[in-house]
Amino acid sequence: MRFLLSPKWVIGHILILGLGVTFVALGFWQLDRWSERRLFNSINAARYEAPPTPLLELLTAAGGDVESLEYRRAIVNGEFAPDEEVLLRSQVHDTRAGFDVITPLVLADDDVVLVDRGWVPLEFDTVPVVAASPPSGERTTEGVVRLTEARAATGHDDFAQGTAVTVSRVDIPALDPQISGTLLPVYIEVTGEVGPTVLPIPGPLPDFTDEGPHRDYALQWFGFALVAVLGYGLLIRRALRRRRI
Repeated sequence: MRFLLSPKWVIGHILILGLGVTFVALGFWQLDRWSERRLFNSINAARYEAPPTPLLELLTAAGGDVESLEYRRAIVNGEFAPDEEVLLRSQVHDTRAGFDVITPLVLADDDVVLVDRGWVPLEFDTVPVVAASPPSGERTTEGVVRLTEARAATGHDDFAQGTAVTVSRVDIPALDPQISGTLLPVYIEVTGEVGPTVLPIPGPLPDFTDEGPHRDYALQWFGFALVAVLGYGLLIRRALRRRRI
């Protein structure tokens, strides 16, 4: 047994111990991610199940905490302004690439909320999208509250050349200068089902049942730790047998 304390074996012990601890730590990290995802789903499902409420009432009640409004169902009354539409690129529907049509909705007192009205195919790449024109006049629109999206540090700046026609994200502060009126700090995403020939096609209903792959990843990391320990144990056992021969 003394040979197991030789420098070569000590280095091996340390490496296996480090691998085992790392794999176990990664497993618990994935379990934490799984727990966070389940909490996220639970909170947002509760928000979505709340009755539809006028958006301005929601914003007043939330104060500065607009993040608490995500996935709340909201009602807005106003008139669409298709001349100031933008297209959200890299959107997919039934494996087909296209755009989401983002149209300002003018509310009372010059307030404006952006509305993601749904998907159109790639060939509809100019605004306003005539084939998916919003109804004229004052309308009542219901949808899901979504938060503004910020540009990643290394992402493309859609607004570097001024007015943007297509964008990679619904960045409300960045869109504000090119939209008439005062933009509200959230936007509305229309969801539901329409006929297959009606454009734009609303987004799917939110799914709060997907818990992600974190539990499976945790089991994999724990499995790696077990394999490493058992494999090293077998290696030691084989070495002991050879010493006895």
